[in-house]
Amino acid sequence: MNNLTLATKLTLSRIVVVPILILLLINPTPLSCFIAALVFGAGAATDGLDGYLARTTGTVTPLGKLLDPIADKILMVSVLIPMVAAGRIPGWLVAVMLAREFAVTGVRMMAASEKHIIPAGWKGKYKMGFEIAAMEFILLQWDLGIIHFQTIGMLCLLIALFYSLWGAADYFREYWKTIAL
Repeated sequence: MNNLTLATKLTLSRIVVVPILILLLINPTPLSCFIAALVFGAGAATDGLDGYLARTTGTVTPLGKLLDPIADKILMVSVLIPMVAAGRIPGWLVAVMLAREFAVTGVRMMAASEKHIIPAGWKGKYKMGFEIAAMEFILLQWDLGIIHFQTIGMLCLLIALFYSLWGAADYFREYWKTIAL
C-alpha cells in the first residue's frame, strides 16, 4: 500500500469503513445509528477530498479513477440496505437507485469498450450530495418538535433520486449520440 497515492488511500478508506457500518446497523439502536452517522460522514467526506487531492497534486491514477465510483457505491449501499431492513427507507426506492447504478455502469462500460469515456456530470455530484445528506438524517432519525430528521432525509433521498434519473438519462443520451448511432 506504500505505492498508493494519498488520494487513492482516501478512496480505499470509504471501502474499509463498510464492515464497521454493517456491524453497527445489523440491529440499529439510537446509539449505533449515531456512531454509524459519524463513521458514514467521515467516509463520505473523503469523496470530494480524494479527487481534489489527486487533481491538485497531479496524482490522478487509473486505479483511483476506477476505485472512486466503486467506493461511493459500496459506501452508500452499506447504509441504504440496512435502512430498508429497519423500515426507514422503502425498498422500491433503493431498488430503483440500484437499478440506475447498474444501468449507468453498464452504459459507461459499453462506451469504454468502444474507446469512448462518458465523464461524470454535475448531476451525479448533486445526487451524491443529497444521498449523503439523506443518509445522515435517516441514520440519526431525531425528532426535534417540528423538525423530523426522517422526513428531511426522505425528502433529500427523493431529490437524489430525481438527480440520479436525470443524470442517467444524460448518460444514455450521450451513449446513443456518440456510440450507438
